[in-house]
This record gives sequence, C-alpha cells and structure tokens, in this order.
Amino acid sequence: MPDTPRRGTRIAHIGIAVESLRSLLPLYRDVLGMPEVPLDDADGARIAGLAAGESLVELLEAASPESPIGKFIARRGPGIHHVCFAVDDLDDALDRCRTAGLRLIDEKPRIGAEGKRIAFLHPSATGGVLVELSDP
Repeated sequence: MPDTPRRGTRIAHIGIAVESLRSLLPLYRDVLGMPEVPLDDADGARIAGLAAGESLVELLEAASPESPIGKFIARRGPGIHHVCFAVDDLDDALDRCRTAGLRLIDEKPRIGAEGKRIAFLHPSATGGVLVELSDP
C-alpha cells in the first residue's frame, strides 16, 4: 500500500466553550450558513460540530459544572477554548514536544470527539493557548 501523502500541520478545528448550544447553534448554522457535522460528545461536553471549509468549529457545552468546559466557563466565561492542529504523525509530534521539553496534558494519545487519536499540550507550554494535536 503506498504511503499517504504528507499534508503538513493544519487547523483541524477550533473549540468554542458556550453556555448553551441551543442559543448559539442557530447563529453558526442558520445565520452564518455552516453545515452541521455529527460529532460524539466527549470529556464531559455536549458537542455540536460545524463545517468551516476544511476545518471544523466545535461548540462545547458543559454537561456538568465539574466538567473541563464547565470549569473553563466558570473561570473565564464563554469563548475560544482550544485550537486543534491535525499533524501527519501524532506520535512523532508528541515525541518532538517531549524532546523540546514541552509540558503535555496527555502523555499518550486518546480518542476524541471525531473518533481520531488526540493529545493536548498544556497552555503553559504554548503561550497560554490550549493546543490539541490530532491524527489527520
């Protein structure tokens, strides 16, 4: 089987913490015209996916106040929660992060809302931005 062509790092999705999917989904879907993409709920969040070209927007509503999104909204309010970059080789990218001395939230990849392997980098290592890396 031939090797898959390498595409390089690219934005996979942006996660936006919201207080209510019901109140904001119509803005993105109906007003901005972004088609819905079915996603699984994950990490204590109800997730609405929307296509934005080749990338996605994930609207993240806390399933409970104790969930990561619930804590984020309590601390900072609604807004951009994280940026996810798809990388050609997640394991290699995590090795490069470790070699560079970056703090990881996920030492090993796990399965995310799109059914892809993901891992988060700690915001202290990325200029205050929560960065998620994923398989293509």
